[in-house]
Amino acid sequence: MPELEENFHEVVKDHTAGDPQREEVVWTYLTPREIAEGLTARGTPVCTETARDLLTEFGFVRRQAQKKRAMGASPHRNAQFENIAWRKADYFDSDDPILSMDTKKKEVLGNFSRKGSLYATGVVETLDHDFLSRCGGVVIPHGLYDLKRNLGHLTLGFGHDTSELACDSLEVWWQRHGQDAYPQARSILLLCDGGGSNNARHHIFKEDLQRLVNKIAIPIRVAHYPSYCSKYNPIEHRLFPHVTRAWQGAVFYTLDLMKRLLKRARTSTGLKVTVAVLKKFYQTERQASDCFLKRYPIRFDELLPEWNYTVVPTAY
Repeated sequence: MPELEENFHEVVKDHTAGDPQREEVVWTYLTPREIAEGLTARGTPVCTETARDLLTEFGFVRRQAQKKRAMGASPHRNAQFENIAWRKADYFDSDDPILSMDTKKKEVLGNFSRKGSLYATGVVETLDHDFLSRCGGVVIPHGLYDLKRNLGHLTLGFGHDTSELACDSLEVWWQRHGQDAYPQARSILLLCDGGGSNNARHHIFKEDLQRLVNKIAIPIRVAHYPSYCSKYNPIEHRLFPHVTRAWQGAVFYTLDLMKRLLKRARTSTGLKVTVAVLKKFYQTERQASDCFLKRYPIRFDELLPEWNYTVVPTAY
């Protein structure tokens, strides 16, 4: 047995890689069959199952890499998390909604394969190359998650992920669902990432929010998550994984199919998803108007104003 263990270490030692910051974490790209062949070549023949047992014995377990290590950190990260927690607690005790906002990855319409599998009576054949020139359109799924009611909303837009799409999505949610669900609301708490279409540093997002607030006549208090912290945005783990599961393996021949499959995005704890389509092509490179920049009616908080501010109905 000692000889088998020694040979095992010899077989894998030149076929491992590891975490440069944690020497105890290593992984091997050898399969149990290849390990068994290596052991046999060294005079200790074993079957594939025994090689698999040896891997387990020495701590090699099948794992998937997890995106947990941030690429950077903000000096005010903890202060903003405490501020968001305080804001959420305040709103949970009120008649006002708390929304988490983000955009899911783009999807293409057409006969293209997607990750996942489905039950089928035969082989599902798709195009062997994902050329956008052959697609029927690029769909931008913009999402909102209602923390109080555990309900999600996806607005399917076209073209590009822009602040205009984000604000149009929020308007659709308010007009179709929010104002009826929160008839006594005096404001909306909006949680979103620091980048993307709702970038904390972009004037155009604030101007589009101002237009929206002027239209719906209810203030929106915004709190951005710090850089590199988008995974803490509630929509990321409370809505999007269930949308991904509902869509897995499907071939999006039509927009209607995307919408129908979203009905499957539900959980035993009550999550349901509503969907809307905006047949408007969203353009990039829009700039905030000189009039807005000159007046700049946004009300910034004293604490971390770059991430926290309120948009109130105001003419400009």
